[in-house]
Amino acid sequence: MASRRVSSLLSRSLVSSLRGKGPLVNRGARRHSNLASALEDTISPPVKVQHTQLLLNGKFVDSASGKTFPTLDPRTGEVIAQVAEGDVEDVNRAVVAARKAFDQGPWPRMTAYERSKILFRFADLIEKHNDEIAALETWDNGKPYEQSAKIEVPMLARVFRYYAGWADKIHGMTVPGDGSHHVQTLHEPIGVAGQIIPWNFPLLMLSWKLGPALACGNTVVLKTAEQTPLSALLVGRLLHEAGLPEGVVNIVSGFGPTAGAAIASHMDIDKVAFTGSTDVGKIVLELASKSNLKAVTLELGGKSPFIVCEDADVDQAVELAHFALFFNQGQCCCAGSRTFVHERVYDEFVEKAKARAINRAVGDPFKSGIEQGPQVDSEQFEKILKYIRHGVDSGATLQAGGDRHGSKGYYIQPTVFSDVKDDMLIAKDEIFGPVQTILKFKDLDEVIARANNSRYGLAAGVFTQNLDTANRLMRALRVGSVWINCFDVFDATIPFGGYKMSGIGREKGIYSLNNYLQVKAVVTSIKNPAWL
Repeated sequence: MASRRVSSLLSRSLVSSLRGKGPLVNRGARRHSNLASALEDTISPPVKVQHTQLLLNGKFVDSASGKTFPTLDPRTGEVIAQVAEGDVEDVNRAVVAARKAFDQGPWPRMTAYERSKILFRFADLIEKHNDEIAALETWDNGKPYEQSAKIEVPMLARVFRYYAGWADKIHGMTVPGDGSHHVQTLHEPIGVAGQIIPWNFPLLMLSWKLGPALACGNTVVLKTAEQTPLSALLVGRLLHEAGLPEGVVNIVSGFGPTAGAAIASHMDIDKVAFTGSTDVGKIVLELASKSNLKAVTLELGGKSPFIVCEDADVDQAVELAHFALFFNQGQCCCAGSRTFVHERVYDEFVEKAKARAINRAVGDPFKSGIEQGPQVDSEQFEKILKYIRHGVDSGATLQAGGDRHGSKGYYIQPTVFSDVKDDMLIAKDEIFGPVQTILKFKDLDEVIARANNSRYGLAAGVFTQNLDTANRLMRALRVGSVWINCFDVFDATIPFGGYKMSGIGREKGIYSLNNYLQVKAVVTSIKNPAWL
C-alpha cells in the first residue's frame, strides 16, 4: 500500500523479528503466549452495527423478499447481525434508481468541480469516523484493528481524495483531420456501472471502484461480499451525508449466484467491475457477453513469486517475504505465495523463516500488537487446512504451523513449507491463507522460467542488491506489478491488475478512469477555415 503502510507494518514486524532471534526456548515461550492469546476472552468491539438493510435510491430499505442472512464474527463463528439478502428483484430496483439518476438526475450534469467537492467532503467524513469504520471492518472480517485503523481506512480516504482531484481534469482532445473539419473527442461517463467487491479488503476495493466511477460522472450498483457486508453500508451513509444525490450509489448485500449474477447479466448495466476468484471472474465475463456485451474489468487470483537472490541480506529478505505472504492472514490476491530462494542462501533462509513464523503474534484482532487474526469464515478456514494436508501428503517439509490455532474461531497457525516442488498443489493453487511455500533455485534463467510457469500473472517480488539483476527480472516476469526490495506498495496513483488469468484491465491511478469513460469522436465541417 502506500509507503506509510510499508514503513509502519514492516518496522513493527522487523522489531518482532529481531526479538525472536534468541534461544529456542524464547521462541517456544512466545508461541505458547500466542496460543494463550487466542484463548483469552473475546474483546467486545468498540462499535455498534447501525445499518443492515439495502441502500437503494438514497434510503435504507428491506429486501423485496424480506429475507436476511447472518454475517458472522470470525473470531468465534457467532452471529454479528442479520443483513438484508438482496436478490434479482433488488438488483432491478437498484438499477432503476441508478439509471434514473444517470439519465435524469443532477450527478452527471453538475460541474465536475461540484462532484469533486462532494468527494472531498466524503473523504473528510471518512477521517472523522475512522475508528468506527475500522472497528466494523475488523469485526466483520477478522483483520487486525491496527491494520484497519492506521492503514486501510486512511487509504480509503486517500483514494477518494485522489479521484476527487481527477473529477475536473477529465477532458477530450482536439485532433487534426484530413480536410476542412474540426475534430474533437469527448470523454463521456459510461452510464450505470455494476461493481462486485470481495471480502478480503472490502473498503479498499470499494474505493478502487467507486472512486473513478464517481469522478467520471457515472452511477453505481455495488454488491458487497456476503461475508463482509457491514462496512460498505456505513460508508454508503457517509456518502449521502457528503451530499451525494439519491440513486447515484446503490448498495446491495447478497450472494454471488443471485445478486452478483443479476448484475453481470443485467441488460441495463453498461459496465461491470469484479474482484474475486478467477473461476467466478470467468462466469462474470460469460454473463456480461451473453447479455448486452457490457464492458468488463476483472481483478482476479494470483500465485505471485517472491524471488530472493543470492546477494540478498537474508534477515531483511526473510522479514519482507514474511510480510509478503502473511499480511492480512495471507488473504491477498497478490500475496508472495511462491517464495523462490537461491540455493546459496536457502538453508539459512528456511531456518529464519521458520523462526519468524513461530514468533508471529496470532490472536484477537482487537488486541494491541496482534499481527494475525482469524480467517474470514469456516469455508476459507477448511480450505486452507486442506491445502496444508496436501502439502504434507505430497512430500513437502512442514517447518512450522500446520494446524488450527486455539480452540474457537477460524484461526490458523502461521505455516511454513520447505522442499516444495513446482508440481505440488501448494505451489500451483491460490491458497489464500497463512501458508508460505519455499522453493529452491540455481540461477536467473531457471527462476524466470519457473516463476512465469503459472496460469496467473498478478504480481512478483524481487529481493536483490544488484541493479542488473533487478532490471532483468522486472522485464522478464509476466506480471502486472513488480516490487523490488519492497512489497504490497499500493499508493492511489499506482495502477494494479494482472496478466493472463489474473484479470483484465487496471485499477487505481489514471489508468482506471478509462474503465468508466466512453470516447466519442465529433467531426464538424468547416467552411473557409483560417487554418487547419
